[in-house]
Amino acid sequence: MPRSGRFVARPDTGRRAEQLAAALLERAGLRIVARNWRHPGGELDIVADDGGTCVFVEVRSRTGEERGHALETIDARKRARVVRAARLYLQETTIRADAFRFDVVAVTFDPRDAAAPPALIHIPNAFEVT
Repeated sequence: MPRSGRFVARPDTGRRAEQLAAALLERAGLRIVARNWRHPGGELDIVADDGGTCVFVEVRSRTGEERGHALETIDARKRARVVRAARLYLQETTIRADAFRFDVVAVTFDPRDAAAPPALIHIPNAFEVT
């Protein structure tokens, strides 16, 4: 059931955003290795392979921009969580990669028209491990 005048309930919005992000990445030539990887110490939305580079992708979504753009939600704390989760992922899996990077995909849904195509922005190498 929609909340706060939204067309899609929040969990459905996140799932839809991740599906759209995965499709966007695949069209760009990345191979999806894992989706919604979870560990008690963190979670990763998408792990992909980009020609030998292991890509950890954070997907952020918003319905409208009245509270700011989805990209604005990637603060230092969120980046640290993604990096921590990536380290856990690498400890638990066997990855053959020449390099690693952190991408962000922002998905903005139109609050006035649930059938309108959402705006997607993919930022490769959006942040680095410091």
